[in-house]
This record gives sequence, C-alpha cells and structure tokens, in this order.
Amino acid sequence: MSPVPDPSANAAREVPVEVVAIDGPAGAGKSTVAKRLAAALGWAHLDTGAMFRAVTLRLLEDGLLAPGAAPSTLDGAAVASTLATLTIAIDDAGRVWLDGRDVTARLREPAVDAGVSAVAALGAVRERLREAQRDFARGRPTVAEGRDIGTVVFPRAAFKIWLDADVEERARRRRADLAAAGHDPGAADVVADLVRRDTYDSSRALAPLTRAADAIAVDTTGLSIDEVVAKLRALVTARVPGTRELHR
Repeated sequence: MSPVPDPSANAAREVPVEVVAIDGPAGAGKSTVAKRLAAALGWAHLDTGAMFRAVTLRLLEDGLLAPGAAPSTLDGAAVASTLATLTIAIDDAGRVWLDGRDVTARLREPAVDAGVSAVAALGAVRERLREAQRDFARGRPTVAEGRDIGTVVFPRAAFKIWLDADVEERARRRRADLAAAGHDPGAADVVADLVRRDTYDSSRALAPLTRAADAIAVDTTGLSIDEVVAKLRALVTARVPGTRELHR
C-alpha cells in the first residue's frame, strides 16, 4: 500500500522522470487505460483523480462541501485542518483507502462527481497532493493519469499522452461506469455534466486542464480499451526495450 505522505519533507526533491503522464478530459478513458497500460508494462499505476475524489468525499462527510459548490464558498481554514489530518493510501490492487477505510466504491457517487472540480481548484488541496503524487513515482516507473500530470505534476515525464474522445463517446462511457456503481443518470444529464466539467477544469486559474506542448494526442473515439492500450504500449516500448531502461 502506498500512503499519501506529508509533502513538506520532499518539497526540494527532484521531480520524477520515469513516468507515462496521461491527461485528458473526463470520460476519455484515462483511468482504465492507465491501469491496464501499467499492468502491461509492469509499472506502478497512479490514479491522481482518485486522490482528489477521496479528499472530496472527506469534505462532503465533514459537511464542508455542498455538491456543485464553487471553491470560493469553502472555508479555507476548515479545509486546511482536514488536509492536515486525513490519510489516503492506494494499495497494489488500486483500492483507495481514506482514513483507514476502503472508499473505492464511493468515489463515483454523484455528490463526489458534482464536487470534485471545486475541490481540485483549491490551491491547498493541489499542493497537498502534488508532492504526494511525485513521491509515489520516486524510485519506480509509473503510469499516472489526471488533468495536469504532464503540465504540472510531472513536467519532465518521459512520455506525455493527451487522451480524448468526442463528448458523446465520453458520456456513454461515463454512464456505463455510473450504472456499474448503481447509478442511472439520463444521457442528456451526463453530457451536460461532462461539458460543465470540461469548461470548469480548462478555465480554472490554477493548473487548468490543458494539453502539454509535447504531449502525443490519442483520440479514443471508436477504439476499444485494448486497442488504446496497445497503441500506448507500442509508443513506450519502442523507446524503452524491456520497459525498464528509461533513466535519462
């Protein structure tokens, strides 16, 4: 299990390079692709979105966040107090543990979906998790995915991927994920939520959703997960024979 540490002791350490950084909008398939790619390469998998969702869940539980709230409505001192006391861990099976509880099944709840963008826009949250994400990748090759992985978290990542798909495809995938978790929103509602999140994430002042200048764009519309993973694996192994010779 990989705990999220206090970042203060690691702030001056070098940013890891041995990383496949996968960014892109909600519903592009980042989490599933990253998990399978990591397994195919024999690398660790880091789901940074799960970390933000875990923080969001804790703030909801503490009554500090109302679903859909703007960042400006959150009590900064109370959020800081929560950040100082919470613990997050990701185990080898990809399960997310919040304060010692397995909360993996709760991270896709509608209230978390509605609140995570506001939480991710908070500087204190991003600072708390950014170094933790880097610490995860220190000492082991990692496939990491999120919104600002190649631009902010791992700006020197050896591989940067921008994963995207048209909004209808992304909405179909998100509905399938929600249905698997026991939720059944309408198609129009899911499309509207994705558009809202895309706009919010790409326009926020802090670490906005944006494609890194040196990222390779991969459109996953109409492609199966296996096809996307094969495409990305080929990109990595073409430059890294054996997948573990990436030190530079």
